[in-house]
Amino acid sequence: MATNPPRTLPASWYTSRPLYQLECRAVFLKSWYLLGPIIKFLPGTFVDYEFAGIYLTVTATPCMDPNDQRHNSSITVLDSTTGTPLRHHTTSTGLLSTTISPLAPSFHTFFPGLEGTLSTVDFTVRPHRRSIAYEGHINWKTMIDGYQECLHCQYTHPAFSLLYPPTFYAVKNHHNWCQHYADAARPDDGLFLYFLPNCTLKVYGGGMSLFRVCPTEDPGRTRMEFDYYNVVEGEEFEEYYKFVRQVADEDFELCETVQGNLERGVYAEGVLNSVKENGVAYYQQRVLEMVLEQHQEDRQQARTREAEEAAASTSAVEHAPGRHGNSIPNRAIVEASA
Repeated sequence: MATNPPRTLPASWYTSRPLYQLECRAVFLKSWYLLGPIIKFLPGTFVDYEFAGIYLTVTATPCMDPNDQRHNSSITVLDSTTGTPLRHHTTSTGLLSTTISPLAPSFHTFFPGLEGTLSTVDFTVRPHRRSIAYEGHINWKTMIDGYQECLHCQYTHPAFSLLYPPTFYAVKNHHNWCQHYADAARPDDGLFLYFLPNCTLKVYGGGMSLFRVCPTEDPGRTRMEFDYYNVVEGEEFEEYYKFVRQVADEDFELCETVQGNLERGVYAEGVLNSVKENGVAYYQQRVLEMVLEQHQEDRQQARTREAEEAAASTSAVEHAPGRHGNSIPNRAIVEASA
C-alpha cells in the first residue's frame, strides 16, 4: 500500500516572529541542551550560554571526594538572571547537558536510550582547544535541515565526501535524538548525533566538535556556536581545525542561500525523500507536534481565563450593593419586581 511522502514545514515557519515565539514556549523551554564535556568547565571559571532568551552560567568547583580518581569537578548551572539552579545531567562518560526551565521532563524521559549510546565514548580525553561563535542570516531550522540529511554532501562537501561517501549515509531516529551513520558497513567509525532542538555532536577524524544553533528574536537571524576538542595540538590541530571549519563554512553558505529563498517566496512547501531525508522529516514532525500541543494548551488556558473572568464579572454584578446601600443580590431584586 502506497504511503504519502512526508512534507516539509511551510516557509512561514522560517520567517514568522509569532511562530518563533510559539516555538520558544513549545520546544525550547521544554528541552535539554548539550553544553559539552565537563573538562571544558575549569574550576573557578564561569561559562555563559543563552538559549531562547534564557541566560545561564556554568561554574565548576574542585571535587573534594578522595575516591574520585578522575578528579571530576562539581558542576553548577544557574539561571543568570534569577540565580535559580537549573536541572542538569552529566553522563557517566562526562558529557554535560542542561534544562533552561522547569517545564522540561527528566533527561532520560526526553532522551530515552541516549545514555547507552553516549557510554561508548569517553568525552574527557580530548582537551578543549577552541570555541567560536557568530551570527548568520538563517533560521535555526534552516541549519538543522541541512545537518539532518546528506543529499547535499557530495557537491557541497567534496573533502568530507572522500572520507565518508554519502552513498552509504543513513540516519536512525530515536525519541528527540538521531544518530547518523556515514557508512553502514562501519557503524563504529565516528559518532554523529543530533539532539532536539538545536545541538549536535560529531566525533571523527581524531577530534570532536559540537555546535549549537541559537535563535535570536529575529527569526531570520541565528547565532552559531562551535566547540572543538582534540588530543593533538599545534600544527596537527590546525590541520584538523581547517578541515572541520571548511565543512562548517560550506554548510553555512548553503543555509544562508536557502534562507534568502524562503524569505523571497522562492520556496513555500514541498515533499521530503522518506529514505534520504528521514532525519529532516522526523525532527520537523517533532517540532510540529510540540507546537500544536502548545497551541492547544494556550487555547485551553485562554478559555479558562475567559470563563474565570466571566464568572468573576457575573459574581460582581450579582453581589453589587442596591440603590439604598443594601447587599441584596441584584438578581433577587429583579425577580422580586417581576
